[in-house]
Amino acid sequence: MKVTVVGAGNVGATCADVIAQKELANEVILVDIKENYAEGKALDIWQTAPVKMYDTRIKGSTNDYSKTADSEVVVITSGLPRKPGMSRDDLISTNAGIVKSVTENIIRYSPKAKIIVVSNPLDVMTYCAYLAAKVDSKRVFGMAGILDTARYRAFLAEALNCSPKDIQAVLMGGHGDTMVPLPRYTTVAGIPVTELIAKDKLDAIIERTKKGGGEIVNMLGTSAWYAPGASAAQMVEAIVRDQKRIFPVCALLNGEYGHKGIYLGVPVKLGKNGIEEIIELKLNEEETKLLNASAKAVKEVMDVLDNMNKVVAK
Repeated sequence: MKVTVVGAGNVGATCADVIAQKELANEVILVDIKENYAEGKALDIWQTAPVKMYDTRIKGSTNDYSKTADSEVVVITSGLPRKPGMSRDDLISTNAGIVKSVTENIIRYSPKAKIIVVSNPLDVMTYCAYLAAKVDSKRVFGMAGILDTARYRAFLAEALNCSPKDIQAVLMGGHGDTMVPLPRYTTVAGIPVTELIAKDKLDAIIERTKKGGGEIVNMLGTSAWYAPGASAAQMVEAIVRDQKRIFPVCALLNGEYGHKGIYLGVPVKLGKNGIEEIIELKLNEEETKLLNASAKAVKEVMDVLDNMNKVVAK
């Protein structure tokens, strides 16, 4: 089995490293446009195999997609990283062109691949990949919710002084400031989190989660990579091992939650076929209002891409 990661930067290399260590595939192909960059990263990762004791072979390629042929899963991390003061919307024009080209090349050589998009702005780049791939939307989805819930759970584990392993949570909506955390569906070893922490502290954690990416950008001067890379690898694992995991994933809605034709973060069942089911939670009035507001914000960005495509088409 082969898995491809496009983009050998921090996120892509971290994702490939985790996939290799977990031996999720026989072969991992790392692709980048920069000459010898993917080859160098792949060689460095491969040399950890005798130390970390795994057999997955990792190979790099400078923009040669023929080496990605027959990949089971492809993770797209390509694109311009977000810089301090730069909004996600600022990235659309550049990253849309990159994601479109990458997706077309991937589908050319791996027409049956499941595609996981990590590039920013996440929701609209997933939509961009879907338009370029021209395949069932259940095979094209974005990684955001797993990263967002990881941050949320990590912050809760700190506040509660407990293991993050015991915390389960669901987040919905767009990736970023309009995400919709759901405290009602957040538990610690089955105990509702609202019974373990004061509302003001929980609200503060929710706000920190919404700005989790920006917090790291302000510290490092670039986007995070360890958590995003590991989160994408967890999605790969659910697919290649057909785990039927329930994850929050950026998926195309076709009437679910009252929305159609929009990519939005929702809980799904993830298995060998990609998204095998979109799970509709019974949201209360406030949660529905927040989700609708998030969907409106995402749709506005999707409209920007649609309008750009219309101009190109002319």
